Amino acid sequence: MKSKILNFGVVLLLAIALFSCVDNKGKQSVEINTPEEVKKAEEKTADIADQDFIDGMTGKIWHNYLEIKIALTNADADQVQDASQSMVASFSEERAELKAIAQQLSETSELEKQRELFAAFTEKAGPMFEDALSGGTIYKKFCPMAFDNKGAYWYADIEEINNPYFGDKMPNCGSVKKTIKK
Repeated sequence: MKSKILNFGVVLLLAIALFSCVDNKGKQSVEINTPEEVKKAEEKTADIADQDFIDGMTGKIWHNYLEIKIALTNADADQVQDASQSMVASFSEERAELKAIAQQLSETSELEKQRELFAAFTEKAGPMFEDALSGGTIYKKFCPMAFDNKGAYWYADIEEINNPYFGDKMPNCGSVKKTIKK
């Protein structure tokens, strides 16, 4: 009797294992990504591990800056506010002006106002990012059409253009103006 129960248990486990690997059409499915697809997926994420900074504060601010840039590119005002709030906590006292802009970013839910504040933040924080970079590469980019053709800069961790000032309207508008390597 014990061997029948044991055999039944083994058969049941094998059946469960077999059917867990099969989708609802009765076929196994495996997703294979080409190297191009893998590279494209990697470029869409902020990977701050490729940049090192001389101090932890700048590294944290860079990470939040990239989160804000991605949120603006995706037109996600709530995410801009969340990332900005995290950024505010990263500033030391000698960076009061940048902290104030980050605070304003965290307090407004209007996307166009967030983009204006992001441009102002970029103008002030850019030299800090460039001077504090101790390893890796960052890219300074420019969109000539932003803010009624006045133009605006932004920094990124990848060379591909993902415009935070126009989002889905013109995601590829802009060019790399400077490559900073350490």
